Amino acid sequence: QVQLVESGGGLVQAGDSLRLSCAVSGRTWFIYSLGWFRQAPGKEREFVAGISGSGGSTYYADSVKGRLTISRDNAKNTVTLQMNSLKPGDTAVYYCAAGRPRFSGSYSYTVNYDYWGQGTQVTVSS
Repeated sequence: QVQLVESGGGLVQAGDSLRLSCAVSGRTWFIYSLGWFRQAPGKEREFVAGISGSGGSTYYADSVKGRLTISRDNAKNTVTLQMNSLKPGDTAVYYCAAGRPRFSGSYSYTVNYDYWGQGTQVTVSS
């Protein structure tokens, strides 16, 4: 069993930065790949970024490449999402997830993640 708790959301202006954190717990959490997803009102949950268990591989949605950075610190049991140059289109509830995607292309599918946090709201005003 893995538990995830997100924090760091808030209201910012376009162009600002925000750093989301996810505290991860559970006896074997470090073997899991971790991902960030987001869901805007009326839309499906979409992949934002993912990172392998070792932290050696990272994956991003095309819409956030160059602006968002995912990282993990296995010693501190955390995964973070650094978000720069935020846009109103980034407004959503952001979720942290843990799972075992087997291939690079499978990181973007929610079905490959077994555990989810409760989400944190990010609102970007224009």
